Amino acid sequence: MKALIAPTERKISFAATGAVFIGRSIRHSLRNAEAMIMTMMLPVMLMLLFTYVFGGAFDESGHYVQYVVPGIILLCAGFGSASTAADVCQDMTGGIIDQFRTMPIRSMFVITGHVVASLARNSLATGVVIGVALLVGFRPAASAVEWIAAVGIILLFILAITWLFAAIGLVAGSPAAASSYGFILLFLPYLSSAFVPIETMPHWLQGVARHQPMTPVIETIRGLLLGNPVYAHAGAAIIWCLVIILISLIWGTWTFNRKAARR
Repeated sequence: MKALIAPTERKISFAATGAVFIGRSIRHSLRNAEAMIMTMMLPVMLMLLFTYVFGGAFDESGHYVQYVVPGIILLCAGFGSASTAADVCQDMTGGIIDQFRTMPIRSMFVITGHVVASLARNSLATGVVIGVALLVGFRPAASAVEWIAAVGIILLFILAITWLFAAIGLVAGSPAAASSYGFILLFLPYLSSAFVPIETMPHWLQGVARHQPMTPVIETIRGLLLGNPVYAHAGAAIIWCLVIILISLIWGTWTFNRKAARR
């Protein structure tokens, strides 16, 4: 009698697994239209507030919009990425990870799906914010190459902050807690050069503003869009983003594997 040999379970490819989870997260984003609208509306409202209500106090010449737009762009990225923490935490605490682990797929890709969907969602929201900025008087002086470089820095920052929020979602005990932790990070742009020059801050706060990751990213985007030199900030901006991505990947992978092993 011939022995019956059980078929070997075959893992689905990385590309197929990634495509499935990315598609899943994008569909969730499209179904949650309210969150998408708020991701766009909050930065736009803040830009209008700072331009028309506070702008005269900051810059009597009426050109404050030229200064504030780069900071609003990063704030937009923060608002849009913050929901990633709650989405990741919902998957980790809702039991769906256990279902994924019973299938021949790499369940860690569920996190990658959230990150890629957030990158797409925030890219769209950033485009809307820039469009509104042009309508209210923002006049960039960037060349085509500078625009490409600025978009690259913006996308790199969105990727970095999204992975950080994903890692926060992995360690949080509930979606509500994940949202709260992420909300704290949204204060960082206010402690940078996003809305006022660092020189106008109290002396003890200037050191904090200069040596946090938001400031070099904002100054790099501002310099590229307005045609100013960026050599003093571009290197630091890229390094900060890469360090945040690396730390978030290591932290997130370790946390995911540790939590998955307990189930």
